[in-house]
Amino acid sequence: MSQLGTDTTSDDIIETLSFFDSWEDRYKYIIDLGKELPPLDDAYRTDDNIVRGCQSQVWLVSRREGDRFFFDADSDAFIVKGLLAVVLAAYNGKTAEQIGDFDIESYFEQLNLLKHLSVTRGNGLRAMVKRIQDTAAAA
Repeated sequence: MSQLGTDTTSDDIIETLSFFDSWEDRYKYIIDLGKELPPLDDAYRTDDNIVRGCQSQVWLVSRREGDRFFFDADSDAFIVKGLLAVVLAAYNGKTAEQIGDFDIESYFEQLNLLKHLSVTRGNGLRAMVKRIQDTAAAA
């Protein structure tokens, strides 16, 4: 599996999005983040790796290196891939404790993200986060 999102942090995304005045430009940036995610190998596109509750197809795979977690993800929708990149920037390379302690709602609020997503997209975003948090908590 590839290692993704380890060079872009949640702080980087908050800072970059703050430069854009329009949501159209912010969406373009988020979509571009998604395009930077390496494609997930077909071997990982299984029912076990599908994130339930997402409007689009979303696959999420986790692995541990020592006490740190890394996540690889993919989607069939460009905006969702971008949202995955936003979430992975917050969690990749973190310990279970750091994942549990990270205030994801505050992060989304700083990005002003949920106000600009449909309810189903917002629910899907939360489903991705819950899957990551549950993976870390189970370790």
